[in-house]
Amino acid sequence: MKYQISIAALAAAGIVSAGPVLSKRALTDIDILNYALTLEHLEATFYRQGLANYTQAQFVAAGFPDPFYANLQEIAYDETTHVSFLTKALGTAATAECIYTFPSTDPKSFVALAGVLEGVGVSAYLGAAASIAMPDYLTAAGSILTVEARHSAYIRSSQAQSPFPSPFDAPLSPNSVYTLAAPFISSCPSTNPALPVKAFPTLTLATAGPIASGTEITLMTPGYDIRSGDPEGKIYAAFVTVTGGVFAQATKIEGGFTVVVPKGVNGQVYVVLSGCAEGPVTDENVGAGPAILEITNPYPTMA
Repeated sequence: MKYQISIAALAAAGIVSAGPVLSKRALTDIDILNYALTLEHLEATFYRQGLANYTQAQFVAAGFPDPFYANLQEIAYDETTHVSFLTKALGTAATAECIYTFPSTDPKSFVALAGVLEGVGVSAYLGAAASIAMPDYLTAAGSILTVEARHSAYIRSSQAQSPFPSPFDAPLSPNSVYTLAAPFISSCPSTNPALPVKAFPTLTLATAGPIASGTEITLMTPGYDIRSGDPEGKIYAAFVTVTGGVFAQATKIEGGFTVVVPKGVNGQVYVVLSGCAEGPVTDENVGAGPAILEITNPYPTMA
């Protein structure tokens, strides 16, 4: 699907230029391990900084009673162990830690972002699995994936969210994950290996409050405009699922689009803008995004 994106979209995409150097080529197993290591570095640093910035007493005062702080320490240990494991596996080819900026300002916002990052981590490993050629690497990635899923479930439960909001987790492509992770990356060592990934134009959620099926949400396209290249010119919001996209037509407004959340999606959900009205969500039919939504429907009816 072709898109017409204004020149300002290039500037919008340019906000992620501080991240890993890009290289246009097919993904290899080494690329995928370094892609995973890039995410693990980010998560490990996030937890290390959070535990340094906020005390056990502050977490308790924010509504996260013991043993929450101790469990955060265990999660931080897991992420550091993942970094060590992947670094050892990659040897001299391993990517190094970057400099990161996280927007959390207190324990509550830290935990909220932790939940988002853990969810993205699950979707990242799930989305990369099909591209891993060596069985040993696939098993190792699967072993990390299951731990990330437990982290996600625990953090979600601590925020009174369902720890298992959907029967399936949603896979994300490396490009989609990079789009979500890159805004946290301020700079990286020039010696880091190039990764064959790219960022899509940023898509942001501008709707506050609870979201469920039937809720009208606003998705903003900051600094650019996007139009479908087909004769009808329709744009759709595609909600990513493992069984294919769940699509809803988007309505153009100043600076973005509105869309009514369809049935069939729940929990931490990823939405992109597309010119397609059906089928799988692939890098080829993503015009912008993903944006992240937390959708809360009655479970298990998925109403």
